[in-house]
Amino acid sequence: MPDLQALIFDMDGVLVDNTPVQARAFQLLFRDQGVQADATQLLRRLNGAPAAEILKEAFAGKSLPADKLEELAGQREFLYRTLYWDDRRPLPGLVEFLEAARAAGLKIGLGTGSGQETIGYLLDDLNLRRFFDVVITKDDVDQGKPHADTYSVTAKKLGVQPAHCVVFEDALLGEQAAYRAHMRCVAVASTLPGRDFQAPLLVIRDFTELAPEQLRATFEAAGAVPQPRA
Repeated sequence: MPDLQALIFDMDGVLVDNTPVQARAFQLLFRDQGVQADATQLLRRLNGAPAAEILKEAFAGKSLPADKLEELAGQREFLYRTLYWDDRRPLPGLVEFLEAARAAGLKIGLGTGSGQETIGYLLDDLNLRRFFDVVITKDDVDQGKPHADTYSVTAKKLGVQPAHCVVFEDALLGEQAAYRAHMRCVAVASTLPGRDFQAPLLVIRDFTELAPEQLRATFEAAGAVPQPRA
């Protein structure tokens, strides 16, 4: 079986527990725009996709052009940052886990549907960027999650074959992106219960429940990567 060589992390809901704040920002935007949509339920299905794609579904009845959707995504981003400003902190155990992964010789990448400014708002202010060999954003890929691009490009930039990578995801679209990239996935149940995921390698609530040695042993004992759902 392939050995574990690299860890690839989603950002929102994985490095930080911010999905409820994301939902609140979407809901405020919907209220301002007079849209009847439930942000929590919308994110349950579409979390991991770029904000403009989520807004496209919420505003489906209005057939908004792409530039308007991007404008609204910018408004939502401002609301999110304002709401989350004083509450930013890593998921419990994350820093210690990243330090241990580094000491174990594992490469570490980030693959997110967010843009550079949003990444800086978290990675730099929380001093997490130092752990990542590669950071891939929505601007670095042709298609976001659930397509494979985000994680395929991250692995390529890390110089590691997909069979040797594990993805950490809190979203169903992200789990499917991992499988489409031919990678195993650890489900971080900060947003959804573990039972909602298709076939995760492991389910953790946060990083206090996992050590690199345990992950390596589980990875090497696992079977083939699951086939993604249609």
